[in-house]
Amino acid sequence: MTQILPQMEIFLTNKIEAGIDEVGRGCLAGPVVSAAVILPKELSEEFKNSVRDSKKLTEKRRKIAFELIKKEAIDYSIGFISSEVIDKHNILQSTFMSMHKALYGLKVMPEHILVDGNTFDCWENINYDCIIKGDDKFYSIAAASIVAKVTRDEYMKELHEKYPSYGWDSNKGYGSKTHRDVIISEGITEFHRITFLRNILQNIKKI
Repeated sequence: MTQILPQMEIFLTNKIEAGIDEVGRGCLAGPVVSAAVILPKELSEEFKNSVRDSKKLTEKRRKIAFELIKKEAIDYSIGFISSEVIDKHNILQSTFMSMHKALYGLKVMPEHILVDGNTFDCWENINYDCIIKGDDKFYSIAAASIVAKVTRDEYMKELHEKYPSYGWDSNKGYGSKTHRDVIISEGITEFHRITFLRNILQNIKKI
């Protein structure tokens, strides 16, 4: 049976547009990562059939899509913000910081920005639109979601080699039961977000 894919657009305007998305906001450990992607006016059919909201793709399909994005995008960039900065500034501000960092990393200056979600901190006075479920509506946002997700997942796998007991190769820093149990039994690392762990840490003190 042929899968019917949702209708998506490349651009909202006629300007040079950067799609932007983030991953890792709700994690207990690791960075928040954003990606910005600028696409050409024409995309291959393979790209259109492969690039979708990263949450709807398997790990294998995300990696295939990432290779297509690297091949066809005019430009893309990635912004990391560490757990230490998240604890200092809160997750919302850190998310904006990661988005801005990604945008600053672009070699091509965008004239308009498409942001997944409902809020954004204006960057360099460039006009922007916040798009709810934008990764289902615009290829540039979907591409950004894939770049951010693949990049962060690979980074968490690297951290797993240093701290294998926390299961970051599978939970990617999210609050799985295994992850929480190891925090209680072994404590935290420099990659954990202290502000996200107050309840768990308070319970440890009571044990």
